[in-house]
This record gives sequence, C-alpha cells and structure tokens, in this order.
Amino acid sequence: MHTQQRRIHPLLVTVCLLFVMAAGLPVNEAHAKSAAEIDIGVDETLKRFKREVPGGSKFLQRASGVLVFPTVIKAGIGIGGEYGEGALRVGGKTVDYYNTASASIGFQLGAQSKTVVVIFMTEKALSDFRKSDGWEAGVDGSVALVEWGVGKDINTAEIKDPVVGFVFDNKGLMYNLTLEGSKFTRLNK
Repeated sequence: MHTQQRRIHPLLVTVCLLFVMAAGLPVNEAHAKSAAEIDIGVDETLKRFKREVPGGSKFLQRASGVLVFPTVIKAGIGIGGEYGEGALRVGGKTVDYYNTASASIGFQLGAQSKTVVVIFMTEKALSDFRKSDGWEAGVDGSVALVEWGVGKDINTAEIKDPVVGFVFDNKGLMYNLTLEGSKFTRLNK
C-alpha cells in the first residue's frame, strides 16, 4: 500500500496545482515554499490558535512538539488529493520542515484550503514521529481531533491522547474531520 501512495504522490501534487490555478487561488500558495515563508505562516497560525482556542496558549506550553501546516490545499474531481507544507516546532523553535499529502476517491469536485495543527503531548509520541521515514496518521499513530464545548477552555478538556489535532478553515475550528490517511514527510530545507 505504501508503494502505491508513493507513486500517486506526484499525481496528487499535480492535481492540486491544477485545481488551485483553476479555482483562481494564488499559485504562490501551491509552489514549494522557502523555510522563511513556512516559518512566517507557522507564526501566524500559532497566533490564530492562541486567539481562537480558549486556553490555547497554556495548552501549547504543555506540548512536547507542535506540527503546523498553515495551508493545506485539497482538490479533486472524483480522485482528489491534498498537499501542504509546514514546520515542526519544539520549545518554540523550528526543528524540521514537513509536507502532508493524502489521496481520496469518491464524489468530490473543486478546491478548498484548511489549516492543520498537530500537537504531540508526550516525548515518546514526538520521538516516534521524528524517527519515522514518513509518518501516516492512522497507520503509524493516531491523531485524536479535539472537540469540546463552546465557551470552554481547552485545558478543562480531558485529553489523554499522545497526539491531538486541530483543523481550521477560514471560518474557524472545524469538527468531525479526520486526519487518517494523511502522510507527513520530512522536507530537506
């Protein structure tokens, strides 16, 4: 199964690029970004996280590491794919750059953008992720998407999972999504 995904990956990137251009989204979002561009996006995303998630700042302080993808573009006609570039931060500093990619088959038409924040709550979960050659959510480890009531502080939620995720769109935090099947691969930047 991993072999098929590696062969499909260039196709996914091509499909995403075509839909980004067809949808009129800025093409500069689709090209390989520099480390500086990624870091600027990560900084803005973490500011947004702290602003939109009550207690988010304290929650991030408890994390062993934070993987942030400021923009993940999803596009498709029948066969779809998504792709984004981001950074892993440990102790507030970027330690590595990653991309995320996934494929899907089924009814889908168009393109959309989202932001993904994956938080490693334990040193072991972070270490396992960093040692992997390409970490796939749902295969190499699970990512629990956090849901809690409106008006509550994230620090009051009973989170026992070693890896938790948050997905935002332009309207705010999204619920009932999954990151399963998303593959995270280290970039050489």
